[in-house]
Amino acid sequence: MTIDNAPTGEILADLSTDTVAVARIAPGVAQVTINRPERRNALNIEVKELVARAIEALGSDPAVRAIVITGAGNAFVAGTDVAEMESLTPVEHTLKVTDRMFSVLRSCPKPLIAAVEGYALGGGCELALCCDIIIASERARFGQPEILLGVIPGAGGTQRLLRAVGRYQAMRLLLTGKHVYADEALAMGLVSEIAPEGKALEAATEMAEHIAKMPPLAVTAIKEVVRAGADVPLDTALLLERKAFQILFDSQDQKEGMRAFLEKRTPEYQGR
Repeated sequence: MTIDNAPTGEILADLSTDTVAVARIAPGVAQVTINRPERRNALNIEVKELVARAIEALGSDPAVRAIVITGAGNAFVAGTDVAEMESLTPVEHTLKVTDRMFSVLRSCPKPLIAAVEGYALGGGCELALCCDIIIASERARFGQPEILLGVIPGAGGTQRLLRAVGRYQAMRLLLTGKHVYADEALAMGLVSEIAPEGKALEAATEMAEHIAKMPPLAVTAIKEVVRAGADVPLDTALLLERKAFQILFDSQDQKEGMRAFLEKRTPEYQGR
């Protein structure tokens, strides 16, 4: 599957279903939309598997340089589908690999941008936390309310929230189940940018288009060293950064970028 020559806005039929739509929305930019507005886009096992398959395909497509993830209607993802989850046994969680979508998102080599309108709660907040950039509308709400259901986050909520906002803010949200609006989420470091209400997708698309014009090898290297460096000693992380920096001097994109700078023209990156 390639979207290189697809017209803007074209649905990618081989990846799309009624509940998860995948489209080319700009050159180099794909959009994944969770479409269960009647359930505020709650995640069930089917939806999570469809998102995982879409992200795997887009992540391996060289024509895709950035991916926007959003929800239909007035919510991003209000959580995991409690009606389905209530009766699951520990063995079923294991056999159905109910966290596969989150693993796929975390390992995606392409930049992921969450466009959040309305609720991003529970699994929805965890989905956003898997992304590299979170654009939230001013009325967006974030939280991990699992404790109110007698459980805890099970797809990275305790750990990724901790790393994003620090222990004391994370514990406040995790232990109370309370929500925070976008302005407070921005202040604590949970979101990247706030857009006017109803404009999160537009802002996320603009961000994705900008990133799609960047040198792909450098983008991939940044993702790799940031992800790997977050959980190792600083000296090790600095070494990873230095090696990635040096390797990029073997790329055509490095030559093109520096020549374009010296020649005062716009570079044309090929990802080689």
